[in-house]
Amino acid sequence: MEEKQHKRRVHYSGKYPKKFEEKYKERDPEKYAETVAHVISKGSTPAGMHISIMVKEILDFLEIQPGQQGLDCTLGYGGHTTKMLEKLEGQGCVYGLDIDPIESGKTVERIRKAGYSEDNFKFRLINFANIDKVAEEAGQFDFVLADLGVSSMQIDDPSRGFSYKIDGPLDLRLDPEHGESAAERLHNITKEEFIGMMVENSDEPYANEIADKVFNLMKKGDPMDTTTALRKAIEDALWKVPKEEKADAVKKSCARVFQALRIDVNSEFEVLYSFLEKLPTVLKPGGRAAILTFHSGEDRLVKKSFKELKKAGVYRDVSSDVIRPSAEEQRINPRSKSTKMRWAIKE
Repeated sequence: MEEKQHKRRVHYSGKYPKKFEEKYKERDPEKYAETVAHVISKGSTPAGMHISIMVKEILDFLEIQPGQQGLDCTLGYGGHTTKMLEKLEGQGCVYGLDIDPIESGKTVERIRKAGYSEDNFKFRLINFANIDKVAEEAGQFDFVLADLGVSSMQIDDPSRGFSYKIDGPLDLRLDPEHGESAAERLHNITKEEFIGMMVENSDEPYANEIADKVFNLMKKGDPMDTTTALRKAIEDALWKVPKEEKADAVKKSCARVFQALRIDVNSEFEVLYSFLEKLPTVLKPGGRAAILTFHSGEDRLVKKSFKELKKAGVYRDVSSDVIRPSAEEQRINPRSKSTKMRWAIKE
């Protein structure tokens, strides 16, 4: 029998690994549980892993009972889905949706290994704007969850281009197999469109200065095709900001600009509009829906939709205010700090 060749681990300098591809212990959470626990205890998210947000609050609201049917519109790492499946106690089913062909396969494998077969968990590679198509197959749902945040696995992987903190291609697509990357998008729009994108999608106060710098660089032939190139352009654009304020200003502008591009590249507002419009049609009478948002634009859309549909008699009740993560959760998982939860119950 041919001897199995073991792949040599990546070596790194220093006491701890810094690059994503070197963090092999964190990326194998089952084998290196102690390492993962240590990383989480320091208030960090292990590489290649996602810590589910507001799990208790979501489960308390959804009131899941054995035998029910649920829908997780944004499967991600599968943390919320797994907890929902536990509440079903082997009776009932949860459908999980995602458009990321890279991470979704890993998540489905983890859920299957946890003992959930096709009878209890069904995955569909589909955008949650198309929940009506899922309901045509499955029927209506007792509970629905939509977590609108980008998963940590996507943020941490340099090849996806979601983070300005690490060098990688300026991509930002949730589904990297379809559509334009952020780099392609920048080269195919006007400066005025880029300004509008930054203002509308993230309220960027330095939109004009950043657009001027980015488009001047591209006009000179400097490619804006990496996260580092865009971050450097943003930093150079803020040259008028006082020295003692600049580091913080650059950090915030980078976060806003990358967010604006991500929203545009993935048509996130259009997807959310479609989802909110179709949501009541996929809920059973008395069905419950919870939505996690991560920036003011998303939250405004959800709040407006829930309020209008309650007034129209479609929803029996909706949350009067947002629910936020506890102080302890925000300490353990800093990425949860901007999260807002709203809920609705169908008439």
